[in-house]
Amino acid sequence: MSFIQHNELKPTFGIILGNRDVFPDHLVKEGRKDIINIMDELGYEYVILDEENTPLGAVETYSDAKKCAELFKKNSDKILGIILCLCNFGDEKGVANTLKLADLNVPVLIQASSDEIGKMDRTHRRDAFCGKISVTSVLYQYGIPFTLTKYHTIPIISEVFKDDLKRFEKICRVVRKLRKARLGQIGTRPNAFETVRYSEKILEFNGISIESIDLSEIFGYINQLKDDDIKVNEKIKFIRNYTATTEIPEESLIKLAKLATV
Repeated sequence: MSFIQHNELKPTFGIILGNRDVFPDHLVKEGRKDIINIMDELGYEYVILDEENTPLGAVETYSDAKKCAELFKKNSDKILGIILCLCNFGDEKGVANTLKLADLNVPVLIQASSDEIGKMDRTHRRDAFCGKISVTSVLYQYGIPFTLTKYHTIPIISEVFKDDLKRFEKICRVVRKLRKARLGQIGTRPNAFETVRYSEKILEFNGISIESIDLSEIFGYINQLKDDDIKVNEKIKFIRNYTATTEIPEESLIKLAKLATV
């Protein structure tokens, strides 16, 4: 029994800017600036193509996808998740190829910027609403999981999208922590509770191992420990520092400490 140590570095996200040639480029340029500002404001690190690498630092062609995927691969050890920003319709093949070639197997958040009433002319129209439908359809066909924002379209500069990013960060942390995790199972499932059934095969397929032990073995190990054992006393001290124990009987506290020791 120990505290979870929160000593991780700042979360780092890979950013893909989607673009499509028949839609306004200036929207992508503005979107790039906006997403970088938001990442800085939230204290996130990011990996994004330079504007010298591809036009506007966006992804549209297969060549763009290869460059972006290579950049992500070089930073694969620190990228927690990938954020796709559709500042206009975007190119679904370019996005899908980037994710497929990078093969990071991390969560993907898809954001689509909203059109503004009164700015639906060729100079300002985004049509990211439809672009997001196209991208998600292709990713589904490719078997690439993705996460959606609260609303189908949302401005990058908005409190709602900030909340989406914070939620996505938590999703990414959970995914990373559970990768290659080993979970202990004490005893068998209570016969009356079928609601707690689970598949070890599915967990193992996703990199999570289960180590089971019979409850009688736990009791056997506990009975071998003396009440004044150094390790037991350390756990008692830990429990008392962790929470109030004034109303917990000493005998129960010792039992809990022994269980934690085992």
